[in-house]
Order: sequence, then C-alpha cells, then structure tokens
Amino acid sequence: MKKELRSRLRALLASISPQIIQDRSRAAADRLFQTPEYQRAEIMMIYLSLPHEVDTTPIVLQAWKDRKKVVAPQVSWESRQMIPLEIRNLDEDIASNRLGIREPIRGLPIPIELIDLVIVPGLGFDPFGNRLGRGRGFYDRFLGKPEFAGIPCGLALEEQVVDSIPGGPHDMKVRLLVTDQATRRFDP
Repeated sequence: MKKELRSRLRALLASISPQIIQDRSRAAADRLFQTPEYQRAEIMMIYLSLPHEVDTTPIVLQAWKDRKKVVAPQVSWESRQMIPLEIRNLDEDIASNRLGIREPIRGLPIPIELIDLVIVPGLGFDPFGNRLGRGRGFYDRFLGKPEFAGIPCGLALEEQVVDSIPGGPHDMKVRLLVTDQATRRFDP
C-alpha cells in the first residue's frame, strides 16, 4: 500500500511545473513564518529540497535573516543515521551526494537536544500527522531519539495531503503540517 501511494504521489509532484512549485513553496514558507513554532525556534533543522519538492531555500534565507541557527542533515549510510550540521552558506557548505541528495559537506555538528524545530520532507501527509517518506526511515529514526524534544513539522503542497497513510510502530508523526494553503496541528 505504501509503495503504491509513493508512486502515485511521485507522479503527482512530477506533473506540477517547476514555476508552480516555486510559487506555492513561497506561499508555504510565508505560512510557516507566521507560526509561533517557527518564531520561537532558535535552532531549526531543515531538509535541503530536491526538484519536485517544496523548495526550502526561502525558509533557510529567512531563518538566517531572523538570526536563527540553521542545521541540515548529513546522512551516514553506514550507521543509517542523520547528523545535524550547521550550515551558513547554501553554496559553499552544500553538495550533492552520490544519490543526488543535497547535504552539508562541512559544518559544526549540533546536539539533537538543542534543535527546536525540524522541517521534514514527505511525499505525503494525512490529517492525523502521519507522514509518508521515501521509505528508508532516516527521519523516523532521528525524530524517535529520546533526546529529541523539538517539534517535527511537515512541509508540503496541499495536494500531498491524503485521506490516510498507513503507519507502523517505528513511524514518527509530525506535530505541525504547513502547506501552501493551510496550517494543521496534531497532538503529540
């Protein structure tokens, strides 16, 4: 069921023009900036977007203007973990890995317990805070660490919100979901 849903959502996102994704990403970012969760966050972790994902660049740039510390995940494939590294420049601190995923190539590691807000990617989300990722479980393992006390926030286009996403025992829910059209909160 998850595999079929992933295929359907990937096709949906691929059908949206890059210009529309850019415009609607800006609308989602503007909506995020209005939330108290963003406004209170001093340290935020954010995914570095790929084509056909909500573009996170405007969020990173605004967070720096707002004097927030911004971290991005570097993937350790051996340990199947993400290491949060501070980024200060989107050109010099970032490169694409062998799978084409943008990640920090340098930066100060930030302890997970200091991160206030994590902007998580997802192919889909449902009205209960469930998230459909790419299927490797990196964000679920990261958000499930006992020392993480921040707020996981999904970022998506409204079309990515589906009726239901099947969840397993290791799937971590988001507490906040921001799209280009709505802001939704879920009980922890």
